[in-house]
Amino acid sequence: MSEKTYSNGEITVVWKAELCQHAGVCVKMLPQVYNPKERPWIKPENATTQELKNQISKCPSGALSYIENHT
Repeated sequence: MSEKTYSNGEITVVWKAELCQHAGVCVKMLPQVYNPKERPWIKPENATTQELKNQISKCPSGALSYIENHT
């Protein structure tokens, strides 16, 4: 399974394309982060870590997850 990662320094957002059902929850909740028309389409630096965690927990397909970066 292919996955792509996007980091804001504090956490890394993990996207698994094969699981994505394109429900659009991510785009609706954080349009400043998720823009399918742009590359990269996920820009985690445009939201707080807590906002990202809250949104990722609502992803219905499990395509989005995150890893906490330890410094």
